[in-house]
Amino acid sequence: MITPTLELERELAAQGYDLIVGFDEVGRGALAGPVMVGCAAIWARDLEPLNDTDRAAAEGESDEALSDTDRTAAGVIYGEACNDADVPKSQFLTVPDGVADSKLLTEHRREAIYDELCDWCAAWAVGQASNTEIDDWGITYALGIAALRALADVERQLGLDGSQCGTAANNFGSPLRGELSAELTEGSPRTTVTASATASAPTRPIRVGAILDGPSDYITKALGTFDAPDVPIPAVVTTKVKGDRSCATVASAAVIAKVTRDRLMVDLAQSDPKYAPYEWAHNKGYGSAAHRAAIAEHGPTALHRVSWHLT
Repeated sequence: MITPTLELERELAAQGYDLIVGFDEVGRGALAGPVMVGCAAIWARDLEPLNDTDRAAAEGESDEALSDTDRTAAGVIYGEACNDADVPKSQFLTVPDGVADSKLLTEHRREAIYDELCDWCAAWAVGQASNTEIDDWGITYALGIAALRALADVERQLGLDGSQCGTAANNFGSPLRGELSAELTEGSPRTTVTASATASAPTRPIRVGAILDGPSDYITKALGTFDAPDVPIPAVVTTKVKGDRSCATVASAAVIAKVTRDRLMVDLAQSDPKYAPYEWAHNKGYGSAAHRAAIAEHGPTALHRVSWHLT
């Protein structure tokens, strides 16, 4: 099994990004339930810096590489300077044990490492677009909005919207239909992120660099649209095919999103007897033979994507 690394994250840090966020989606091909995009964020200051050769190469890939003065200033995020030379190598962020592409892990293994991955991140969030939004917008735009909802949540957790940081509220983006939304989001897991803004502030704007799994940047396309949330600091997106196998932030986002959505589909399956025939606790809303047969026999529910070919 391929173990993800922090190499691309370190390259983005060398290019002058202060916050590195990994994104991955889950539920794109499902017949029922929302699509979700996980976002896992780490601070560049917590990464081991590249050596001079690798750093020069990374800076060469960026049109906005920072000067040494700006790079030093980048360590001052909330009033506490971070000098890489003073940080013992053992204190740099390392890849969590057992993290891998969520599709290569068993459900039991994903659940086992979920809490560790949440704690590993500086902040994390899972944004969603409901089945109705998918029907109204199409899957690509829905994914972009879900990703922006997650990014906006992460930045609020870290106080990048100018607010005081604290325990983040539960927020998976737009709610599911009707009375289920409050029930299903209540008590959902969330990391607690603490930081205090002091009198010392960055001497330049904080920059956010994103790694998105796959070949297409649906995040930037959705930014600034009518349905998009207010994102305090828009991210500059780098796409990475199979990023969930090679990048630790993306792999972490993938596992967090997968566990979150799987738990939701189990909750939905148990929330009303009328959902029992569709076996969402087992198929998680995807098009298994039993799921399609149930749709053919009983018809679609209010949580199915009715614009899709369901049978």
